[in-house]
This record gives sequence, structure tokens and C-alpha cells, in this order.
Amino acid sequence: MELHFEELLGKITDFIKSEAKTETVIGEQFELGEFKCVPVIKVGMGFGSGGGEGTEAKGKHGEGMGAGAGVGIEPIGFLVTKEDEISFLQAGKTKGLAAVFEKIPDLIETIAKSRKEPEVTA
Repeated sequence: MELHFEELLGKITDFIKSEAKTETVIGEQFELGEFKCVPVIKVGMGFGSGGGEGTEAKGKHGEGMGAGAGVGIEPIGFLVTKEDEISFLQAGKTKGLAAVFEKIPDLIETIAKSRKEPEVTA
């Protein structure tokens, strides 16, 4: 049994290059009034592999190999610019612009509910 570690690592690296982007995790940069907002993510990864072989007293031979990989992608905040000023807003904060982003799903749901026509009951 042969493990082509270099080939596997190349495929994993290609996957990370194509998927671990702010565009696929959070979305594209956007403008909010006078502010330009650029999402920022954190990517972490780990790899491991192992193998072994042995021969039993009766002459039976065995071998085994294994490999694993893990990737974690997390939005951590936004770079925000206004004219010539730049700042970083950490995700998860409940102040300022971050608080607005946390409330957007609730706001959309409220608007959607208010636009529904009332049901007619007999």
C-alpha cells in the first residue's frame, strides 16, 4: 500500500486556495454609506499521517496506513475605511458597526413578516 503524500497535500492545498477566501466564507467587500468594509477571515489547518507493518509468528504479514487533515475557517472581523482612515472591527462585538451586522437577519425577518398580506379568516 503506497500513500502519495505529496499528491494528497497538493490537492488539499488547491482546495484551500479555492475555498478559504473571504468571498466564500463571508462575501465580497461592500460599501455602507461612507464606509468601505472588507471582511477578514482566519484559516487554520492541521495534517497527520502514520503507518506500520509487521509479521506475525506464523509468517503472516500486515501493513496499514492512515492520513487525516482538518481545516478551520472563521470570520474574525472587517477592515473598515472612511476616506484616509482605516480601522478593524472585530466580529462578535456588540458595539458599533458589528452590532448592526448582528441585527441584519432579525431586521430582514421583521420586514418580510410586515410585508405579508394578512390572512383572511371566515
